Amino acid sequence: MSMLTAATAPDFAVIDAHHHLWDLSAVAYPWLMERGQVRFFGDPSPIQRNYLLDEFRRDAGARGVRGSVHIQVGAADAWQEATWVQQQSEAAPDWPMAQVAFCDLTRPDLPEALAQFASLSSLKGLRQIIGRAPGEDAKLGTNALLDNPAFLHGLRALAEHGLSFDLQLIPELMAKAAAILAQAPDTKIALCHAGSPYDRSPVGLAAWAEQLRALSALPQVSVKLSGLGMFDHNWTTERFAPIVEACLEQFGPQRCMFGSNFPVDSLYSDYTRMFEAHWSLVPPSARRAVFHDTAAAFYGLQLAD
Repeated sequence: MSMLTAATAPDFAVIDAHHHLWDLSAVAYPWLMERGQVRFFGDPSPIQRNYLLDEFRRDAGARGVRGSVHIQVGAADAWQEATWVQQQSEAAPDWPMAQVAFCDLTRPDLPEALAQFASLSSLKGLRQIIGRAPGEDAKLGTNALLDNPAFLHGLRALAEHGLSFDLQLIPELMAKAAAILAQAPDTKIALCHAGSPYDRSPVGLAAWAEQLRALSALPQVSVKLSGLGMFDHNWTTERFAPIVEACLEQFGPQRCMFGSNFPVDSLYSDYTRMFEAHWSLVPPSARRAVFHDTAAAFYGLQLAD
């Protein structure tokens, strides 16, 4: 497929439905500032610096992005991070930006916490990571969330506040997660990073696509075409193709949305190359849904074309 050209550039306002910002002098991010620690997504050294809205807008704006969704990034204090993101949103009224904050859905004071987070006008949802990658998950124990009855209670409580949940996990957990999500049908779910297909062999991708069906069968679940470089640092558009195609086939364009995962995915390419790869893999008839409509409806963002 051909890459993006001036003649085929978006004729509508694009939404980047998954990115991060951080100011290391304003909010503490312990994971980000660990020195000499290689993570599942690679060596974070190049992004151990401030990444603010102005830089993100320069990266994304050249590709027609005019609004975005900020996703929490593991701050030491989730409320501090959420209020900082709120301030960034208020300071840039010409850039509609929703946010998804972190909250432990199993905490005993969840009703009070949800009321506090819901008081922020930019806040549309919450994320609590269930799975990142097998090696890290074994150390962190986050997979155990699915066995905690309080987690299901928390998912149901989100709908009562009009909040969505960003779901990050690995393929092996999809069936178990789907069984729980089916019991919280009123809570909208955004599956981050296409469900983290970390095994990019033909056998691994086939297994991921089959496991994905447990989630795509649930009407309240949408999927993000984001973070695809985290498990394939030397990616090519052709290697992304089976992932994008399976998501479009299973969810349909109306439940697929584009996300850059910047600045994390800037470790592997610049924004233009990453965007053009996604653009070229989405059929023209589906582009407005994937690059605008799905995210606009899911996160309640209104952009002017």
